[in-house]
Amino acid sequence: MRKLTAPRSPATLPGAPGHEPGAVVTEQPPLAYRAALRALIGCVASTARLLWRCRIHLPPGHVGMRLRFADGTSARVYRETVADRGATRDSCVLVVEFRLRAVRGFGHALFRWESLLNTPLFAGFPGFVSKLWLAADERGRYRGVYEWDGPRRAEAYARALWRVLALVSVRGSIHYLVLPGLRRAELLDRPDVVAGTLVRRQ
Repeated sequence: MRKLTAPRSPATLPGAPGHEPGAVVTEQPPLAYRAALRALIGCVASTARLLWRCRIHLPPGHVGMRLRFADGTSARVYRETVADRGATRDSCVLVVEFRLRAVRGFGHALFRWESLLNTPLFAGFPGFVSKLWLAADERGRYRGVYEWDGPRRAEAYARALWRVLALVSVRGSIHYLVLPGLRRAELLDRPDVVAGTLVRRQ
């Protein structure tokens, strides 16, 4: 298992929000409702074009991988989504977490099946590269681990998504973390590359 930290109340490290590995973009409030709605509508339209051109894929390679977080919880990857796009010039990792309201037992399985329908809410955002969908951890928290092209683009997505997640999530449970200058593969293979944010594998 690979050990990561949960994205909760990150501190601003030297260089943030620059592009050096180890910098953390400080969590900002959600976008205004109208701005979030415009962004999401644009994303849906863009995702439709990507799907029409067969540029969205669900590779099985990481499905079943379990990630362990620094707070002692862990979660299994149950789906991966990848966009067929050009070279990534300004890689960053985005981690989003939330806890669903009133979901218990079999409801978690239903959510995992249904969640595929949420693809239009993220795949068409500018800069999207890939997403690992994580099942609920031992405390009922879901996470998405993304690779993005551009930290500011990743942050804009997270702040727009917040408005959607707020409709179904426990109040105060939504958090995100942006790690500029880092590829997802580096995060999974060497979680120690971001000192003070991720901890070493055991």
